[in-house]
Amino acid sequence: MKRIIAYCGIVCSDCGAFKATQNNDDAERKRVAELWNKQYGKEYSPEDINCNGCLTKGPIIFSYCKTCEIRKCAKERNVKNCAYCEEYACEKLLKLLNEFEPEAKERLDEI
Repeated sequence: MKRIIAYCGIVCSDCGAFKATQNNDDAERKRVAELWNKQYGKEYSPEDINCNGCLTKGPIIFSYCKTCEIRKCAKERNVKNCAYCEEYACEKLLKLLNEFEPEAKERLDEI
């Protein structure tokens, strides 16, 4: 599978929702929903675990990603990812990465 880097530097292709969708794997959807319920204190069902990645132009995208401010901003600025933005690395991006995935900043720095 090709490695897909989201606007924020997170690797979409490593994400459980992405993998479950690409493999049409209901058992994986269930496992990811249970994991994320515990990890994030939300109530996800296996039906919520569907995503074709942050960069998709289609409608199949995880609920959080649909409302993600980083994704919205990058799309409005028409950048491949945040590393290409003239305001890299903004406070909004750093807050997200520090909270969820600090390694993503390293990826963007390399780009």
